[in-house]
Amino acid sequence: MNRILLAAAFTFGTTAALAAPETYELDPSHSQVVFAYDHLGFSTTTGMFSGFEGVIEFDAENPTNSSVRVSMPLMSMFTGWEKRDEHFMSNDFFGTQEGDLITFTSTGIEVTGENTALITGDLTIRDTTRSVVLDTVMNKKVDAHPMNNLPWIGFDATTTLLRSDFGVDMAVPFISDEVELRISIEAGKPE
Repeated sequence: MNRILLAAAFTFGTTAALAAPETYELDPSHSQVVFAYDHLGFSTTTGMFSGFEGVIEFDAENPTNSSVRVSMPLMSMFTGWEKRDEHFMSNDFFGTQEGDLITFTSTGIEVTGENTALITGDLTIRDTTRSVVLDTVMNKKVDAHPMNNLPWIGFDATTTLLRSDFGVDMAVPFISDEVELRISIEAGKPE
């Protein structure tokens, strides 16, 4: 059940073979994690994280040799209601302090199709690390982005995780333990 989609990634594409992995830096203006959970059976509440930093080492010739490292500030969480955001940052949930990060570091990639892969990695939230799997799709890879003329790639990923696995278990099971994640990222070669 711990399939997390930190679409973090590197994948599997149909481009010219490369001798070694190439470095791509995440574009924080076009990268986000959207989460959703059941609230008492009445509604599905959503929110998002932003402020990504990270690097994808992408090996087009052998995608299983690719890797990804991503971090984002926990306090970047936004749910659309300020009091809920403040409650999530309190000790009832995350107990967040300025500078606390969520991190993901890949540990393996299984190519499942022409542009799909399962990316396994270590997700750390609140000083707790769990292995998770991201169902990942490479949306597009180009040699020249139409706006900045740099090599560019984009990925989407999805997964479901249990918040209690990371010590965030207030009001379980009334507020669902399962949290669905949708990740969408873009990354480009450094100038």
